[in-house]
Amino acid sequence: VVAPGIAEALFATALGLLAAIPAVMAYNKFSSDLGRLNIRLEGFAGEFQALMSRQLDEEGAE
Repeated sequence: VVAPGIAEALFATALGLLAAIPAVMAYNKFSSDLGRLNIRLEGFAGEFQALMSRQLDEEGAE
C-alpha cells in the first residue's frame, strides 16, 4: 500500500532534480559572467573619469 506512494514521490523528486540542477548551473554561469562584466565596467568608468578630468584640467589651464 505504501510502496506506490513512495515510488511516486521518488519519481517526482528525480524530475525536480533534473530541472533544478541545470537551472543552478545556468544561474551560476550568468552570475559569474555578470560579475566579470561589472568589474570591466567599473574599470572603464574609472579610466573614463580620469580621462575627462585630465581634459577638463587642460581646458581650465588654457
